[in-house]
Amino acid sequence: MEKSPNINSKILALTVIVSLLSVLGLIIFFLLFSIPLQATVFILSGFVFFVLSVLALYYFYHIFLTRHFLKLNEAIRLRLFPHEIPKISDQLEDEDGFKTLNERVHQMIEMREKERQNHDHIDSYRKQYLGNVSHELKTPVFNVQGYIDTLLHGGLSDPEVNVNFLKRAEASIERLIHIIDDLETITQLESGTLILDKEQFDIAQLVKDIFNSLEFEASKKTYRLTLAKKYDKPILVFADPFRIRQVLVNLISNSIKYGKVEGQTTILISTLKDDVVVEVSDNGLGIDPEHLPRIFERFYRVDKGRSRAQGGTGLGLSIVKHILEAHQKSIEVQSVLGVGTTFRFSISSVEV
Repeated sequence: MEKSPNINSKILALTVIVSLLSVLGLIIFFLLFSIPLQATVFILSGFVFFVLSVLALYYFYHIFLTRHFLKLNEAIRLRLFPHEIPKISDQLEDEDGFKTLNERVHQMIEMREKERQNHDHIDSYRKQYLGNVSHELKTPVFNVQGYIDTLLHGGLSDPEVNVNFLKRAEASIERLIHIIDDLETITQLESGTLILDKEQFDIAQLVKDIFNSLEFEASKKTYRLTLAKKYDKPILVFADPFRIRQVLVNLISNSIKYGKVEGQTTILISTLKDDVVVEVSDNGLGIDPEHLPRIFERFYRVDKGRSRAQGGTGLGLSIVKHILEAHQKSIEVQSVLGVGTTFRFSISSVEV
């Protein structure tokens, strides 16, 4: 689209035309009334000087000051917003330089407001995160402190109390260690400092090994862990086996911890183009739809009291999400209250 002429050029052209017409009019006037040549030259010189003075002032104000102010404004913009706002110098030919400047100033104010809102959001998130970490660490620390205090003030000599409280203190310390380990893992995953040790392995065999390791935990609730198929042939994938084991253990352990007595978790492994898709499904209580968008957030719990009673750190699903993202994959969840929950993720496959 062709740009309209700059307003400064219009004013300059109009001033020159009016000045020339005025000089021509004065000459005609002097000739008609036979005014002496000396007086004519004097008056014309004064008029020309006046016109030149007006043009000089116009140039100084409309061109020199305006353009230099715009350049100063652009220098400030480049320092504050190097990418967000188009260069002012690219739009100096707009219809009105001051209008352009006004628009840029408003844009800068809007960008500053957005930055402030983003900063407030990050600050709120930081405070919430620190509060969650403090709360999670405080519970086991206070428990250990209480047990030790009881033992020091007479409980140590009571054989029925000392062993019991020492076991409870040990359990709280283990919970504290799990929280710290999970925090360290998720920090490494989020910062990108965790290096994946990828290799080729059989995902079906890995699931079978995890079932064996969790068999005792499942037996406490008469809980069944099953494979959707026999999977006699290897299903090879290329990933970090230790981290994928973490993903599966977290998902399967959660289904056991929060599932119903005599419940069941089923693992379905299938292939889709260049990926192997793993589905972990249970027939538990399900998750309310309002909680689904947030279950992968750090320390988010659907049932806070019940989750802590089960010994969870609130970081498991967040770690799962970040591990899969480190593999450039994602995880999704589907759940129906009273029916059950299914977690689905993919891993890069390897041709057999």
